[in-house]
Amino acid sequence: MPANAEQLVVDSGPLIALARMDALGVVGALPLDLICPREVRVELDAGARQGYPKVEPRWLQVVELQSPPAPLAVASLDVAEAAVIQLALERGIERVCIDEIKGRRLASSVGLQVTGSLGLLLLAKIEGVVPLLRPIIRRGLDAGVWYDQELIRRLLREAGEE
Repeated sequence: MPANAEQLVVDSGPLIALARMDALGVVGALPLDLICPREVRVELDAGARQGYPKVEPRWLQVVELQSPPAPLAVASLDVAEAAVIQLALERGIERVCIDEIKGRRLASSVGLQVTGSLGLLLLAKIEGVVPLLRPIIRRGLDAGVWYDQELIRRLLREAGEE
């Protein structure tokens, strides 16, 4: 990754969804420096032990928080989502990748820009990493990843695939 690549703090939900779509390599090819707090790594490993896809991309940097997530965040989110927001705030990183609506709302409320797994896929299309999003999204839906159908329609329209 180039030294001047934009940093993005990523939660476990988008990583699992992307793994189910067989699209982790797509995201790894983006001009982003993807990082996550240790809490996300712990959640991913626990999920793999419970049958979720194993998620261990070489491009994902795991870092420690300087201080624990805010109690209010932990009370309303899972620990990994709260840690994603905390890490972004600690490091002055402007953007996070969270799919769950409660996490997205809290991240936005503290001034962070929010994207999700579909936003990363759209960026991959814009950057020319993939020619089409529809087959990737179809793989995810077939593998049990749930997205609102209207959101998918808007994404495909924006990607020029409708």
